[in-house]
Amino acid sequence: MKYRNFPMVPRVVFGRGSFDQLDEILEPKRKGDAPMIYFVDHVFEHNEAFKKRIPLRGKDEVFFVDTTHEPKTKNIDQFRDRLKNEYGTISGTIGIGGGSMMDTAKAVALMMNNPGSSADYQGWDLVKNPAVYHVGIPTISGTGAEVARTAVLTGPEKKLGINSDFTPFDQLLLDPELVHGVSVNQRFYTGMDCFIHCVESLNGTYLNAFSKSYGEKSQELCEKVYLGKDVWDDESDDDMMMASFHGGMSIAYSQVGVAHATSYGLAFVLGTHHGIGNSIAFNQLEEFYPDGVAKFKKMIEKWHIDIPKVCVNLTEQQYETMIKVSLGMAPLWENALGKDWKSIMTPERLRALYEKM
Repeated sequence: MKYRNFPMVPRVVFGRGSFDQLDEILEPKRKGDAPMIYFVDHVFEHNEAFKKRIPLRGKDEVFFVDTTHEPKTKNIDQFRDRLKNEYGTISGTIGIGGGSMMDTAKAVALMMNNPGSSADYQGWDLVKNPAVYHVGIPTISGTGAEVARTAVLTGPEKKLGINSDFTPFDQLLLDPELVHGVSVNQRFYTGMDCFIHCVESLNGTYLNAFSKSYGEKSQELCEKVYLGKDVWDDESDDDMMMASFHGGMSIAYSQVGVAHATSYGLAFVLGTHHGIGNSIAFNQLEEFYPDGVAKFKKMIEKWHIDIPKVCVNLTEQQYETMIKVSLGMAPLWENALGKDWKSIMTPERLRALYEKM
């Protein structure tokens, strides 16, 4: 048997206030006057105190990116083209925000050194050239995008990640102080992305001791925060930042499952954001993950969260597209249901699941 030799993020800083070390971290990675490019969630655009902390030098540039919609391949190509036209090359990219900013920074870093459209690389191991230096600084916890081997993008035909050994960040900066002030709903949905990662990994056919060790710790932290506490405090932010890291590591050597596979269809057709899409899907998956869904429903009740129903008055074409996109996620289905998954998850059965969401 041949085992996967997968990459990990080589450098990680963790600690409250560690964001202020960013300048000294970036300094040795600068290449002449080639700029560092920051991709920052637009929620920080009018936060003058935070903006002053971004260590800009020379030609460095900040893009405040609207995250109303998740990143698209055309947006990545536009960023790459602008940067190449203006600077020729850059020293690196820094993503500051949630999963969308992590994926944007990773994808642009890859495309600076690879020809064509980012849509050409949606899939597994299609990238040929290493990315430019890239740094991830999450400001919300749960997606695991900070350690993931993928940059998830919506393309003209599918929502699928650029999965490659060149995708993971070169550096992570994990500062729990940056999570302060996130809304209750957003914090819940993103945290549930982490919890669902763990449930799917720990109940999947790809499970192994490596994934299990990370997944169990991540799920333990999620349950401590969302079931064991009545108020959200600084310790909760610390715990969830590490839960996100461990959850991302868990799926690095395994896979996610039914919730993620179905949420990709919701996102492609309806534009449903990843965290809430996973929550909408997972809420209907008792037959696949009975224990996990039972705990999830307790978390919903405890934190007074409403899970919306989005598959309302859809056309046949919309259902067909969702099903096609979802069933295209073969590794996820195989992890969840085994090698014979196609005989188990038929289009008709998947349609019935979507009708509940």
